[in-house]
Amino acid sequence: MHMADALVAPVVAGTMYVCSGAAMGCSIRKVRLESDPKKIPVMGVMGAFVFAAQMINFTVPGTGSSGHLCGGMLLSAVLGPEAGFLTMIGVLLVQCLMFADGGLLALGCNIWNMAFYGCFIGAMVIWKQMMKKGISKRKIMAASVLGCMVTLQLGAFSVTLETLASGITELPFGAFVAVMQPIHLAIGLVEGLITAAVLVFIHEARPELLWGCQTAGCGFRNGGTGKNGWFTYKGTVAALLAAAAVMGGLLSLAASSKPDGLEWSMEQVARTSELEAEGDAYGIAERIQEATAVLPDYAWKDSESAAGTAFSGIVGGAAVILLCVGCCFLFRFFRHRTAKNG
Repeated sequence: MHMADALVAPVVAGTMYVCSGAAMGCSIRKVRLESDPKKIPVMGVMGAFVFAAQMINFTVPGTGSSGHLCGGMLLSAVLGPEAGFLTMIGVLLVQCLMFADGGLLALGCNIWNMAFYGCFIGAMVIWKQMMKKGISKRKIMAASVLGCMVTLQLGAFSVTLETLASGITELPFGAFVAVMQPIHLAIGLVEGLITAAVLVFIHEARPELLWGCQTAGCGFRNGGTGKNGWFTYKGTVAALLAAAAVMGGLLSLAASSKPDGLEWSMEQVARTSELEAEGDAYGIAERIQEATAVLPDYAWKDSESAAGTAFSGIVGGAAVILLCVGCCFLFRFFRHRTAKNG
């Protein structure tokens, strides 16, 4: 659901940059007050996991469309809404600059549509409320499916509102909504099932990795130390990192080539997924992306080699880890207790 620059007017793009920037600023302040340094590598690994998972488009049967994991709900269920939101920004930033996936002008829109709803509505309204009296596999599955379906519907509807406010006449609001919402409902269902599977694994492997698990209660044995999981804390994080590497470097080669939900919806309404836009703002954004996109469309330039896709999956995941971990140290995340005692 990455929007291209041609879908948004500069004024709308600027407005959404402000909205997303405000949410980012609030998240930075909140995360700096946390006292859990162990979350730093988890942010990087989960960011790489979501990056790799987004490379694997799955076919939506009977539609000619495909979808992929958004990841906001998954990240927030592990990291909490604020840290999950910041991690998702890292994923979208790497996708935009290194791979030209989603427009630079539209980045504020994409952050809002793909990260804000999943991380805040999904976590605060759905996950937190459902886990108040304890976390279980059934609750995880229900919250994952419901959260992904609801937040993806909100994200898809925001896309239509942003194109309406931008005056994109090729995509009339009523017709665009009529195709965007149903296709993303189906995509949200699949994303929910994938998210549920990953979170159930984490719950079984190391339950304290889940957001709110310590306060809600996860059925810990051993005096509540959380040593009843399949793996150690480091072992679980390592398993997720290995899964990210396999998805990005191998499974991404089997991704569906069908247009994603947004592109498919555009084709149904406008008969094309490539709209043109003219203006200085669009030209500047395009030139910046051309300069920074070392692997445009997740491939080597002027090459469609499968090796380029695999390389992109590995390098992109590594870039997300470096960005997330680097920002944790730059902004002194999860160091509140140390600073206070020092």
